[in-house]
Amino acid sequence: MTRRIALAFIALIVMLLVLAVVPLGLSLAQRERTSFRDTTEAVDRTIAAAAEEHLSDHRSSASMRQLLEQAERAGDCAAVFDAAGQVVAATECPGRTGDDDTEDEAADSWGDLAHQVLAHPETATRERDDRLVVAVPIGDTTRPVGVAVRSRSAEDTNDRISAMWGRLALIGAGGLVAGVLLSVALARWVGRPLRAVDAAALRLGEGTLDVRAPSGRGPQEVRRLAATFNTMAARMEALIHGHRAVVADVSHQLRTPLTALRLRLDLLAAGADEATAAEFAGAQEEIARLSRLVDGLLAVARAETAVPRPVPVRVDQVVDERVTAWEPVARERRVSLVGRCGAGLTAYLGAGDLEQVIDNLVANALDAVGEGATVRVEGKATREGVLLRVVDDGPGMSAAAREAAFRRFGNPEASGSGLGLAIVHRLVTANGGTVRLQDSAGGGLTVVLELPAPPSQGPPRGRRAGA
Repeated sequence: MTRRIALAFIALIVMLLVLAVVPLGLSLAQRERTSFRDTTEAVDRTIAAAAEEHLSDHRSSASMRQLLEQAERAGDCAAVFDAAGQVVAATECPGRTGDDDTEDEAADSWGDLAHQVLAHPETATRERDDRLVVAVPIGDTTRPVGVAVRSRSAEDTNDRISAMWGRLALIGAGGLVAGVLLSVALARWVGRPLRAVDAAALRLGEGTLDVRAPSGRGPQEVRRLAATFNTMAARMEALIHGHRAVVADVSHQLRTPLTALRLRLDLLAAGADEATAAEFAGAQEEIARLSRLVDGLLAVARAETAVPRPVPVRVDQVVDERVTAWEPVARERRVSLVGRCGAGLTAYLGAGDLEQVIDNLVANALDAVGEGATVRVEGKATREGVLLRVVDDGPGMSAAAREAAFRRFGNPEASGSGLGLAIVHRLVTANGGTVRLQDSAGGGLTVVLELPAPPSQGPPRGRRAGA
C-alpha cells in the first residue's frame, strides 16, 4: 500500500509539473520569438523611413547609409531595393563574405522576397539558416517605392530560450524530488499505522487475545480504524474468556453429580436381587451415555471458544502416533487401520488440534465399518499446504446426512453422539483449513482435510511411507 500511495502521488506531481511547466515554457519561448520579430521589424522600418527620403524625395542617402552601417556593426545584414527590385544600398553580411555561392543564393533569396513585397505591399518574414529575414515596403503601402530587407541572427534569442528551458527543467526536477520525498513521507505516515493494525490483527487471529493496535498515529481515519479494532479485540477477549469460564463451570457442575450418581447406583446394585440389578445396569448405561454426551458437548464448546495459536506440526509424525494408538482398538474389532503419509509433511495448526481431529475421525470410521473393513489415513503435500484424507469402506452417508454432518447432532444416521464431526469442523476451520465429505471409491466415506502450510514454508515434499 505504501508503494502504491507513493507512486500515485509521484504520478500526480509529474502530471501537474508537465501541465504547468511545459505550457509556461512554450509561452515564454513564443514571447521571446515574438519580441525578437517585433524588434527586427521596428529597426527595419527605421531603415525604410530613411530610404523613403532618398527614393521619394531624392534627398541625400547619408541617413540611410548610416543606419545600414549601424546594422552591419550590430552583426545584421540589410539591403534597400528600389521599385524595380534593384539593390540601392546593402551591407556586407559576415556569413556571406568569401563564399560566392552563398552570397549569390542569399542575394537571389532577398531579391525574390523584395519582388514579393513589391507585388503585395505588406511586411514579410522568412527564417533562413537560423536567421530572421524581414522585408518592409518603403513609402505608400499601395504603390511602394522600394523595399527594406534586414536579416538578423536568432542565435542570442535561441540561447535565451534554451537557458529558460534549462531553468524550467531544474525547477521541475527540484519539484519532482521534493514531491518524491513528500510522497514517501506521506505514504509512510499512512502505511505504518495500517501495518501496525495488520500485525495486531494477525496476532489476534493467532490467539494473542490481549494484543492492541497503536491508535495515536496516522490520519484520523486510520486512528478510528485502530480504535475500532481495539474495541473489537477487547470485546472478543471478554467473550472468549467468558465462554471459557462457562465451559469450566459446566464441566465441574455436571461431571461431579454424574460421578456421584454412578457410585450410588453401583452401591445399590451390589446388594440388589437379579431383576433389580438388571434395572440398575440399564440406569448405569444411560448415565454412561449421558456422561459421554456431556463430554462431547464440552469438547465442542471448548473447540468453539478456543483461539488457536498455530505452530508448525509434523503431520507424518502425528499420523503415525495416532494410528499406533488406535491399532489395538482396530485389531479388537478386526479392522485394518493403515497410515500413509509423506515424510517431512508439515502443517500450520494449533498445538494438539491435529491429534483431536484424527482421533475423532478414526473413532467415527471404526464405529461405522464392520469386521474385515479397512480405514486409511493418507497425507500428501499440495501447492497450498497439506491434504489429509481419512478413507473407510463402510456404509457411507447419504447426501442429506453429509450436508448436516458438521452441525451438532446434525447427522441422524450417527451411531454415537453426533458431535465428532462438529468438533473436527470447528478445529480445522479455526486454523484456516477446510473439511468436506465425499463418497469413497467402491463405497464408504472419505473425509478430506485441507490444512495450511507454515507461512515461510512452501509445499513440503517427502516419500510415501507405510505406518
